[in-house]
Amino acid sequence: MNGEKGNGEKGFTYIFALVLIFVTSASMMSVHKQWSTIMKREHEIELLYRGNQILTAIESFYNNSPGGSKSYPQNFKVLLKDNRFPNLKRHLRKHYKDPMTRDGNWGVIYDGKGRIKGVFSKSFAPPLKQGGFPEKFESFEKKKKYNQWKFVHDPVKET
Repeated sequence: MNGEKGNGEKGFTYIFALVLIFVTSASMMSVHKQWSTIMKREHEIELLYRGNQILTAIESFYNNSPGGSKSYPQNFKVLLKDNRFPNLKRHLRKHYKDPMTRDGNWGVIYDGKGRIKGVFSKSFAPPLKQGGFPEKFESFEKKKKYNQWKFVHDPVKET
């Protein structure tokens, strides 16, 4: 032999390269799936936090209505800046977006007078979290989609 490599060695390098590409691709897919799950859990935590913040603001607006008649807010702006009092009152510190949707817009639940009494995510994605919710949100257990997680003020439950 005059220093030339045999044909078998060239094929070995090609197969090794293909195996390396396959293993790298499989690893990247696994990492992507894990990262997606981590991000979805983070978004769920944010959804619960933001939904609760909005619900608490709606409850505050309702319970602090001046005079004897309680009412819900007409829009989200009045939760940020309630001018019904001599001094400015803020029930909500900032406008929270829905973390589960691209546009960030919430679904809105209205009372019989067209006023906001709750919100929900517009996402039809299935939640990872199926149990272990705080008592306030135990109705979220075993829901099939995020849009079934309703953050709604119910004055009857307060009493």
